Amino acid sequence: MPRTQDILSPPTSIDTQNHCNCTALRKASRRLSHLYDSVLAPSGLKSTQYSILSEIRRLGEKPPTMRELADALVMDRSTLGHNLRPLERDQLVSLEAAETDRRRKYVVLTRKGRAAFAESNKLWHSAQVLFETNFGIAKAAELRGILLGIAADATLTSPTPNPVTR
Repeated sequence: MPRTQDILSPPTSIDTQNHCNCTALRKASRRLSHLYDSVLAPSGLKSTQYSILSEIRRLGEKPPTMRELADALVMDRSTLGHNLRPLERDQLVSLEAAETDRRRKYVVLTRKGRAAFAESNKLWHSAQVLFETNFGIAKAAELRGILLGIAADATLTSPTPNPVTR
């Protein structure tokens, strides 16, 4: 168990990589993205694209607006727009203007998009099983809970003053 002094003291430059939460999370994210991308490859979708289709589907019958989808995916609208372009080009989603405000765009899962999601969902499931088999089902569920908690914590979006005084 680390001592309080160890937790509050900034790590030396040699230790920084091992103590950096962001670095550890990014390394794990790259590893898992590679796994899911490899398994999803036969569908022609990348894990980021699968996530977008999945989120649109999860949000229900009423198509989400660009803002609603960006918020649900915890990304800014410009990044979402960039990620939607190939899905729109491949006719998996369509962007439809609202009747009352033409600037407001709804992201609609097309028939082709629903079919692509159904096919890729089978592959995604096999990636999920592979990860949970190697990592452990209970640990995977705990990890998802922790990560979703971090994703939902709006206090982590704006930096606060460093508690360590130098």
